[in-house]
Amino acid sequence: MEDLKVKVEKYLERAKPLFSSLTKVGGLKGSDIKRAEKVLDTALRYYSDAKHFYEKGEYLNALTALEYGEGWMDAGKETSLLDQAKN
Repeated sequence: MEDLKVKVEKYLERAKPLFSSLTKVGGLKGSDIKRAEKVLDTALRYYSDAKHFYEKGEYLNALTALEYGEGWMDAGKETSLLDQAKN
């Protein structure tokens, strides 16, 4: 179990800048705005859940939530609804 804890901790650390810089694509119109908001909100909620589960020592749930969050993030980018903010 300690191995899983360390892996999830590292995964969360690497994911932090990705989720913190995730934004809606500029210039969206109509229903795409609402879709982008939904996808962004869902991705960020799963990331938040992952941190919550990690803090409670529920490492498998944390990993699962983090992977779902990344899936939503990737789907948002693939469909041109989300992007990473440039620093």
